[in-house]
Amino acid sequence: MADEELDTSEVRANHKLDEARLDVYLSNHLPGYSAAPSARLLIRQYRSGQSNATYFIKKGTNKYVLRKKPHGPLLPGAHRVDREYQVEQALHAAGFPVPKPLLYCNDASVVGAEFYVMQHVQGRIFRDLNLPEVTPAERSALYVALTESLAWLHSFDIRALNLTSYGKGKGYCQRQVVNWRKQYERSKHRDIPEMNQLAQWLMDNIPSSDNEERLIHGDFRIDNVIFHPTEARVIAILDWELSTIGHPMSDLAYFFMPYFWPSDVPLFGQSSDRRFSEIAGVPAIKDLINIYSKCRSLSLPIPDWNFHLALSFFKLAGISQGIHARYLIGNASGADASSFGDVVKPLAEAGLAIIERGTKTQSLPGVSGHPGDLFLQSAKGQSVLERVKKFIQQHIYPAQQEFLEYYIKHENSPVRWTKPLVMEKLKEKAKSEGLWNLFLPAISGLTQTDYAFIAEETGKVFFAPEVFNCQAPDTGNMEVLHMYGTEEQKKKWLEPLLAGQIQSCFCMTEPDVASSDATNMECSIRRDGDSYVINGKKWWSSGAGNQSCKVAILMGKTENASSSSRYTQHSMIIVPMDTKGVDVVRAVKVFGYEDTHHGGHFEVHFNDVRVPVSNLILGEGRGFEIAQGRLGPGRIHHCMRSIGAAESALQLMCARAAQRTTFGKKLYQHEVVAHWIAESRIAIEQARLLTLKAAKSIDTVGSARARKEIAMIKVVAPRMACAVVDRAIQVFGGAGVSPDFPLAFMYAALRTLQIADGPDEVHLSAIAKMELLDQSKRLSAKI
Repeated sequence: MADEELDTSEVRANHKLDEARLDVYLSNHLPGYSAAPSARLLIRQYRSGQSNATYFIKKGTNKYVLRKKPHGPLLPGAHRVDREYQVEQALHAAGFPVPKPLLYCNDASVVGAEFYVMQHVQGRIFRDLNLPEVTPAERSALYVALTESLAWLHSFDIRALNLTSYGKGKGYCQRQVVNWRKQYERSKHRDIPEMNQLAQWLMDNIPSSDNEERLIHGDFRIDNVIFHPTEARVIAILDWELSTIGHPMSDLAYFFMPYFWPSDVPLFGQSSDRRFSEIAGVPAIKDLINIYSKCRSLSLPIPDWNFHLALSFFKLAGISQGIHARYLIGNASGADASSFGDVVKPLAEAGLAIIERGTKTQSLPGVSGHPGDLFLQSAKGQSVLERVKKFIQQHIYPAQQEFLEYYIKHENSPVRWTKPLVMEKLKEKAKSEGLWNLFLPAISGLTQTDYAFIAEETGKVFFAPEVFNCQAPDTGNMEVLHMYGTEEQKKKWLEPLLAGQIQSCFCMTEPDVASSDATNMECSIRRDGDSYVINGKKWWSSGAGNQSCKVAILMGKTENASSSSRYTQHSMIIVPMDTKGVDVVRAVKVFGYEDTHHGGHFEVHFNDVRVPVSNLILGEGRGFEIAQGRLGPGRIHHCMRSIGAAESALQLMCARAAQRTTFGKKLYQHEVVAHWIAESRIAIEQARLLTLKAAKSIDTVGSARARKEIAMIKVVAPRMACAVVDRAIQVFGGAGVSPDFPLAFMYAALRTLQIADGPDEVHLSAIAKMELLDQSKRLSAKI
């Protein structure tokens, strides 16, 4: 990530400018520049860039960027800064993200060459294609934003931009082969047969579609882009030296070259030994192609994809040869130009390898002739999802009957709070296959969007989440300890939870107050020397009945909290379940079900429970802060599991409707049942899209800014799932409310979600407030 200090250096000796002369010229010609005449002119040179030299300029509080031709002899037609200025003028006027061009000077006497000045854009520039400084979620969002920006560029009508004469247009691919072949010949330091072979193949295979006329960038890479300082949004695209009118697929293939990069050649800016597509959060190429195609309303597969990829490697080899040539004569703009001569041959070989493989779009996994999904998983997310699906199919579905029989057999026995032996076997197998703790991005490398699809799959079988150590409330508790716990707390409690050695419960809701308003909680946490003393009653403490439940995270009122705010008087604290005074009173049934497989929902009393001060999480009065951080991802998981349950209910409904006959015809032939099936499918799809939107929002802008989306799914998903299960129960008739089928149990669990984590009415009120505020902001902006 770049800034002026890290990304610039003192102006190199052979790139010095006449600062005094430049200062006078800008004072006379650049509006606003002379506002601080007494201020010192500061000039630094950007380290990056191998072509036109680029400088950061500061005068007082004004910041600019200057681009000029290199000094010395140049290849014909190269380094046309006047063209850069022209295209940036057209695009900026059209609202496309480029720096605002401010001044063009063709008087070489000012700084020794033609130059132009543009607005300085403050943001993030990433020099490493792997983006090691961001999370996998943001990495995915950044590459999606790049793809959308490229599609936007290629969607412009060149006539509307007044750029019809900007390039020669038709026949672009053929001209590219000819021009880069000439550049290579003029600048080569030795003969490379592979370059000649590649050039000849390209000339012999010019696409029949070589008549496209679109504005193209010519060097579209992530390090030529400025992103918003905090958002995954493109705010400026730089370095338009190679832009022209031509075939847009050349830009797309050039952008996607890292996916096809030869493993034995260092990828420019790469920080690890892993292939580009294996980096956590890097989207699958098929998804980016689908996004691009969707934005431009194009059909897939892309014709002549192997040609455009091979041309991209030929072009980059030619560019590298030119940079090396400029290094040899001493006028290269970049500081690392000497190494570029070594990559020419390997890049040519990579182009030939693509030709030999016959790489085409349709050979990429999953690419079809239709636009892709709106919410994308990373390549890793897709791989893990497929492995989870396979695991569930091979191991979890066959174990369902054993689970059901176990809990029916021990329904009234103390043994009902234990797990069947098959659970431990499944856990060990899942762990050995790397399908463990998938919910936690810091460990799994998955985004919330990635995991949302996985949570849906696990929601189809009631015990599946625990097989992958992804069960509530442990996931939420592990997130709390991971995000807010001290190193001591993590070692003592988080590590065994992540290992599946113990389980936990969460103690928040209280029987004696209206817990829909969480500030009503009265369970007290009082400081007494080196300890906290806890007194109060909790219920609906899910998981407290598990024999392996060794710890609770409790939220209570810190009596000596100094703040008067209702939302800073509560704290969260770790309470080992074997602490004196912890009394597990009773299991509270849900519509008659004890949820024994889940560890039940218990009433727990805390009577003068004393725990060390070091067990407090984050600090006194910060309970609601922790809760907000915990609830966002957790609600995504709940909602997607609910959608998975709804899918199972719909599957059961359809099977029953196809099997049973009433009044002379199959149930599905009755219009009312057919409508129930259709309504269920529609509702599931709607809920899934909204939940995925919320997951994507968490990935890109964080839980705090995704509050409205999170609140909406909390209302929509349980309502939808309850309605689908209710229809399925009706189709099953008496069997639907019996224990012979899972529908009654599913309904009980799903109906509870309309109260758990806050009742629907609380969320609806919150959504209304946020919507009113958003609408008022829009109205104010218009006024």
